[in-house]
Amino acid sequence: MLTAEQITEYREKGYVVPDYRLSDEVLKDIREAHTQLLAHHPEFRDNCSALLSHDLRFLNYARDAKILDMVSQLIGPDIALWNMSFFAKPALNGKKTPMHQDGEYWPIVPLATCTVWIAIDEATVENGCLRYIPGSHKQNRLMAHEVKDDPNYTLNRELVPTEYDESAAEDLILPAGGMAFHDVYIAHGSEENRSPKPRRGMTLRLMPTTSVYDRELAEHRHAERGGLNMSHHSIVLLAGKDVSGRNDFRLRM
Repeated sequence: MLTAEQITEYREKGYVVPDYRLSDEVLKDIREAHTQLLAHHPEFRDNCSALLSHDLRFLNYARDAKILDMVSQLIGPDIALWNMSFFAKPALNGKKTPMHQDGEYWPIVPLATCTVWIAIDEATVENGCLRYIPGSHKQNRLMAHEVKDDPNYTLNRELVPTEYDESAAEDLILPAGGMAFHDVYIAHGSEENRSPKPRRGMTLRLMPTTSVYDRELAEHRHAERGGLNMSHHSIVLLAGKDVSGRNDFRLRM
């Protein structure tokens, strides 16, 4: 479980690194599953934003009781998994992820999610580790983003530079199997990977079921902005009950 100090750190900084790590055996299984995914879908070289739509085996890793117990300390006991993603920066030519807020993309009302970011490989400054702007979540608002269709970016929306202080960024350096939990509003991004080592990260997107995954909003945003249509994501109840009574848990593949 998270200590009182770690919970305070999450509230103050917008992220925290727990002591828990995945085992080498689990990491081996995840790497093999990712390799198999890429063999069938080479278009996911840089990232796959809807893992469960392509391979339900990944759901097993979201059921980790120790992770769910810690997340429950942050967002409460009623938890739904609404997305799993795989962000991979291949060795030598891994793309940059621009500074952004996750909630800019997500059809969740009210907006609330704790992301579990898991290092499948060692994450270092050299291979493009995640970088957080601590405290940038505190206003609980979506800051201004601008469209930037850069082929060297993994995302096409970037925070306007005046919205954050780049000099305040903190590097998320993790061993393989290590993880961080971060708030839906925190500003974060990562640099390119020009090192000889890959940097793969897997995310679990966990929301309290007081919120609703709004599929109509997802359709509207897709029509307005293009990109991934998030209305077809499978939502899985992992702990407790659906407090809202409005979430649709039908499996969608």
